[in-house]
Amino acid sequence: MADQISPASERETPTIDPRTGEPLPEATPAATIIVFRQLPGGGAPELLMVERSAQMVFAGGAVVFPGGRVDPDDHALAATMDHALEPDDAAARIAAIRETIEETGLGLGFVDPPKRDALASARAAMHGGAVFSDVVRTAGWQFDLSALTPFTRWRPPFNRHRVFDTRFFVAQCDGHDHIIEVDETENRHLFWATAAEALAMAQEGKVKLIFPTRRNLERLAQFGSIGEALDHIARYPSQMIMPYIEDRDGQPHLCIDEDLGYPVTSEPITSAMRG
Repeated sequence: MADQISPASERETPTIDPRTGEPLPEATPAATIIVFRQLPGGGAPELLMVERSAQMVFAGGAVVFPGGRVDPDDHALAATMDHALEPDDAAARIAAIRETIEETGLGLGFVDPPKRDALASARAAMHGGAVFSDVVRTAGWQFDLSALTPFTRWRPPFNRHRVFDTRFFVAQCDGHDHIIEVDETENRHLFWATAAEALAMAQEGKVKLIFPTRRNLERLAQFGSIGEALDHIARYPSQMIMPYIEDRDGQPHLCIDEDLGYPVTSEPITSAMRG
């Protein structure tokens, strides 16, 4: 995951806190892909998840979906492509594709999926410091950004040291020959699990989930296929979610608004892992 932050000219206009009307502190743009894998035998789809190294400052030791920051190079690469997307949206999709390759080795969102060796070589080059746009040009890759469907967007309004404005996309993983393995830098483990299985693992104390991931898994557990997820997204289009703290029955809860497609919208602040 890269450490660069998009320059001011590529950032969005200031976000306004809907509860106070005041501009919010600047957040770092980020993007992630929720990868669906439908098993041949049917049943709920599996999702690709990574467990972050405990030493990481943000979400250390937590299980998340692959993704990371949006780099200036993601904007530059998106600007060279023919698409009808808003610039920040396109750059976020590029970032999500890039980060998924770096963290897991899986290539999604391509017009023609790369072969195993080509993708592995590109991943190794990026881990060695190569810029993604250079890797793309050398390989002659072309992207189908429509393969990523906007699912949700989370942007905490709290004035904290690290605040991310994260766009979540969903995508289907078709047959491939890619080497799927953890990068062993920022992450220490990679696995496939249904949303219900991941939630059960958290309930049993086997994995840790930050508040947005837990809420998204609860929402994803409603779907028996990516088709059901896409139908749901059509009813609840992606919009920015800003968690807030509210007293409920004398106890502070971390909450999100109702009517956003989430079956659970609050959790006691004492149990909520916020990253």
